[in-house]
Amino acid sequence: MKQLLGNAVVGQSGGPTAAINATLAGVVRGVLEDNGKNIAKLYGMKNGIEGLLREDLIDLSAFFGTSVEKLRLLEQTPAAALGSCRMKLPKPQEDRAFYDRLIAIFKKYDIRYFFYIGGNDSMDTVAKLTAYLETSDYEMRAIGIPKTIDNDLLGTDHTPGYGSAAKYIAVTMQEILRDCAVYRIPAVTIVELMGRDAGWLTAASAVGRVAGGLEPDYVYLPECVFDLDQFLADVKAALARHPNVVIAVSEGVRFASGRYVGEGSQSGATDKFGHAYLAGVGKVLEYAVRDSIGCKVRSLELSLPQRCAAHLASDTDLTESAGVGKAAVSAACSGVSGEVMALCRGEGDYAVTYQHHPASSIANGVRKLNAEFCAPEGNQVTDAFCQWLLPLIQGERELIFQNGLPVHLTF
Repeated sequence: MKQLLGNAVVGQSGGPTAAINATLAGVVRGVLEDNGKNIAKLYGMKNGIEGLLREDLIDLSAFFGTSVEKLRLLEQTPAAALGSCRMKLPKPQEDRAFYDRLIAIFKKYDIRYFFYIGGNDSMDTVAKLTAYLETSDYEMRAIGIPKTIDNDLLGTDHTPGYGSAAKYIAVTMQEILRDCAVYRIPAVTIVELMGRDAGWLTAASAVGRVAGGLEPDYVYLPECVFDLDQFLADVKAALARHPNVVIAVSEGVRFASGRYVGEGSQSGATDKFGHAYLAGVGKVLEYAVRDSIGCKVRSLELSLPQRCAAHLASDTDLTESAGVGKAAVSAACSGVSGEVMALCRGEGDYAVTYQHHPASSIANGVRKLNAEFCAPEGNQVTDAFCQWLLPLIQGERELIFQNGLPVHLTF
C-alpha cells in the first residue's frame, strides 16, 4: 500500500439524525489517532459539497485539538453540526469542468482524503467523485460513511441514526398508547411516521411487543399494498375488540396502482433528486375513518423529532456511529477508496464489525424491509423484526445539562 500524505475533508449531507454528529466525532478521533502519519489536518465542509465549492471550510484539527470534552458534546448534539445540503452532482462524463473545479480546490488545500457522511444521495456523490478520480492524475481517496434514519441503504445491516430514531418512535408510541387508553369512548388515533419507500421507521412502533410494553393495533408499511376498504375493515374489527384503536402508518404507503395514499393532498412537486414531497397520509385516513365509521378520530405526525430527538438517543447507535466514522479513517489510510462503510452483524450475542463495499453498488438503491419482517396480512410486523431491532435501541447516554437544557456544540 502506497502511503498518501496530505489533508482530509469531511462533510455531512442529506437529512440530519440524532447520531450524525457522533460519526463526525468518530472521524475526528480517527484523524487524531493517525497522529499525522497520513493526515496532517482535517477540514470540515460547511453545508456539504456546496460549502466545499465555496471554500467554506473549518479547520477541525485546530477547533478540537485533543479536547475530549468537545467531542463528547458533539456526540450529544442533534442535527448536522457542519450543516447539510441536498446537491446532486452531474455525471462526470457530462460536466468535467465541474470536477476540474473540485480538483483545483482539493489541490489548493492539499486534500487527499474525502469523507462524506450521508444516505443514498450522498453515496451517489462518492460514486461520481470516484468515477472521475479514476480518469484523473490527482491521487486521493474518497469514502462514504452511512447515515439515515430511514435505514434504507444497501450493503449494511443497519444505518447509523436509525437506532436512535427507532428508539424515539418506540418510546413515543408507548406514551401515545397509554394516553389513548384512559377513556372508554370509541376513538381511533392514526400516527404518521417517516418512510417514503421503506417501512423500517414505522415498523419500530411495534417493538413494545417483545420489550414488555404495548404495540399499535396495526402497522401499515410501503412494502405492502394498501387497500382502503381493508383498512376500514381492520379499524372496525379493532373497535369491536376495544374502544381505543391506535394505528401506525408510513407516509409512503401506496395503493395497488402505485399512487401514494397521501399524494392527493400534495402539489405533485418533487425535489431535485426526483423524490415526491409527501405528507398528509394521516389526514387522508383520518377523514376516511370519520366519513365511513363516524367515531372520534384524530391523526398526528411525529415529524422532525424522529430525527432530532438527541435527548432519547440510543447509546448503541451513538457508539456504532462514532465507530464507523473512526473505521472510515482507518480504511482510507490503509488504501481503501471509492467505498462505503457498512455495519455487519455477527452471529450469537449482538456485535458489529465495520466493513466496506463499492460506492457504485450502494448509491441510489433502496433497501426494503425484509419479507420475513412483514406480516402476511400486510397490516403488522413480525416478532422476527422486533427481535432484530431490539439490540439497536439499547442504552442511554448521560447528557451534559446547563440551566435545565442539554448543552449542544456549535462551530
